[in-house]
Amino acid sequence: MEFSIGVDIGGTNTDIGLVSCEGKCIARARFSTAAYQDASRYVDDLAIVIKQLLQEAGVTQMVKVGIGAPNSNYYTGCIDSATNLNFKDSVPICQMIRERLNTYAVVTNDANAAAYGEMIYGGAKEMKHFIMVTLGTGIGSGFVIDGQLVYGHDGYAGELGHTTIFPDGRLCSCGRRGCLEQYTAARGIQQTCLELMARAPYSGALTQYDIGDLGCKAIASEAYAGDQIALETFEYTGKLLGIALANAVAFSSPEAIFLMGGLMHAGDILLKPLRRSFEQNLLFVYKDNVQILPSKLPQNDASILGAAALTKLS
Repeated sequence: MEFSIGVDIGGTNTDIGLVSCEGKCIARARFSTAAYQDASRYVDDLAIVIKQLLQEAGVTQMVKVGIGAPNSNYYTGCIDSATNLNFKDSVPICQMIRERLNTYAVVTNDANAAAYGEMIYGGAKEMKHFIMVTLGTGIGSGFVIDGQLVYGHDGYAGELGHTTIFPDGRLCSCGRRGCLEQYTAARGIQQTCLELMARAPYSGALTQYDIGDLGCKAIASEAYAGDQIALETFEYTGKLLGIALANAVAFSSPEAIFLMGGLMHAGDILLKPLRRSFEQNLLFVYKDNVQILPSKLPQNDASILGAAALTKLS
């Protein structure tokens, strides 16, 4: 049986999985990313964990390694100054893995990896044109056109979360203003809720929460309970996401848009206004012709499967 290794590098932890050719994660491990200031030591230990995982699973030959990581470049094989990692400079992680394990390694950002995962193991197996959007602490996206993921000339194409939804709007971590993720990612949704609460006299259920506890899960819960401000928060979020996705359709003409990430736990309280806004804002030639679907990848293994899928297309 053919295997591959999927590595999901997050700011807090790194998840590693041994993945079968059918897309089953048959063994996995985790260790702290945040504990490392030095990239070389980090990759030393990553290589050790990969070897241990293979040994424990009884796999005797080294396999290809796919890596999903923030601010990574598929063309160069580097992680470039990722803001949520402690090693800040450009890290040639693919070269470093090759030197330590003598195997092929490939890297891309987490949203692109998710798109690969959906194409190889998920709901986009029969599709050549689709968009993957990850909804969480940020908004990530990967665009597949003619069966190929779009990287652009420098490897950084597909940043839907950093398209401008409001000129001169909220300040984004990228340094620009009005980016989509400042309104539709987790922190943006919280800010919208706080702004709505402050707009008029309000004494509803949301006042019971400390700001630190007023996250998307709490807001969604109160929305399902009927709180008007919570409902308005998700109505507004869905409206903006729908507009952004309708704009994305205008230049990529996908068969479907797949959504994944923590915000999908909100369910219909987000998806209903999103789909309604999407159809309202679509150019007429695309109306009723593009599906918005939840990812078909198993949630607990999605990041690892996406990273492992990179090795199938390279």
